[in-house]
Amino acid sequence: MDAVSPGSVGADRPDPVLLTEPADGLPPVVDTPEALEAAAAALAAGTGPVAVDTERASGYRYSQRAYLVQLRRAGAGTVLVDPVALDGQVQPLEQALADTEWVLHAASQDLPCLAELNLRPSRLFDTELAGRLAGFERVSLGALVERMLGYQLEKGHSAADWSRRPLPRDWLVYAALDVELLIPLRAAMEQELQQQGKLEWALEEFEAVRTAEPPPPKAEPWRRTSGIHRVRHPRQLALVRALWEARDAIARERDLAPGRVLPDSAIVQAAQENPKTEAELVALPVFRGRQQRRRAGIWMKALRAARRLKPEELPAPPSPGDGPPPPNRWADRDPDAAARLSAARAALNELSEQHRVPAENILLPDLLKRLCWSPPEDRSAESVAEVLREKGAREWQIRLTAAPLSSALQRTSADQR
Repeated sequence: MDAVSPGSVGADRPDPVLLTEPADGLPPVVDTPEALEAAAAALAAGTGPVAVDTERASGYRYSQRAYLVQLRRAGAGTVLVDPVALDGQVQPLEQALADTEWVLHAASQDLPCLAELNLRPSRLFDTELAGRLAGFERVSLGALVERMLGYQLEKGHSAADWSRRPLPRDWLVYAALDVELLIPLRAAMEQELQQQGKLEWALEEFEAVRTAEPPPPKAEPWRRTSGIHRVRHPRQLALVRALWEARDAIARERDLAPGRVLPDSAIVQAAQENPKTEAELVALPVFRGRQQRRRAGIWMKALRAARRLKPEELPAPPSPGDGPPPPNRWADRDPDAAARLSAARAALNELSEQHRVPAENILLPDLLKRLCWSPPEDRSAESVAEVLREKGAREWQIRLTAAPLSSALQRTSADQR
């Protein structure tokens, strides 16, 4: 494939070439142990980095497992692996991909489900993160492929139900095209970052993504119910919790996305209305449907159990959490902290404009707020650098921000008068 030069833009740039089929044709889906062994051997014999992508069934299934794994490597072509048909047993790929660099787009979205298959990269290149560090406003795979390589990918089926079997041919074409150009895109992005003097920054970021620990499970996940802010009384919160837990049990057992069992909006409305009978429950809008009417007994059992709770068993109102308060309250609660945050944000915005990197990639907003709300006693650049390092900032971020943040942390509300 011929492509435009990396990063070329302008009025004389040729129209992007629409890709509708993989260059080597659509490969058969690998769905037997024998086919997996052959595919793994081909990948192992290939050269250079390997492009990797996955397709999940978010919004359809409870699990976040991979329902298709796409790989492509020079000398091996594209491989489409069905881990469901293989019962998750993809061990031949582990050895085939050992010591190879993986190229993914938005790697943090795919690495967890790949880890479930015991597939973990020893090196990583993330093309989306590369685009952010390069200062590009649009960093979707399609946008980067068009900008850097001169090709256009058809808008596809990322939101489809990938647990469906058999997978339609046009879905498989879409999946294959997602890895078709990842390797040349990686080369173009590396060149771009090198020219901007940001390649070392990117490599540090890629390694941080690769080695990141999975987030700990939420202590009370039901509190993330959309719209729960409208529920304030502890007894109503108990109703939300009971319905959420009943829904979660059904969703987990049937491997359905919880929202397909019962929408969050219905949980919140039932908690607000507090129906005392099944007739009152099924009179509510969502609960009128046939599916919800069948489950009305389950929902009423949960509601009745919540109503029987003693006062000391009710959930507490939302706590402020372990972090600082919302910034819009800082001026009243701690004017000096508000002054520090204002100065720190201004310093980061200046760095962002200077280096053409989003401020949130220069330093995580949560880390910035925590630093400004509870600064170290010693606010020298060296001390600030150590705090940033302890909180997980990368060395390139520390080199850029330690000195300006040290100055910002010296600010007080009196300086703004």
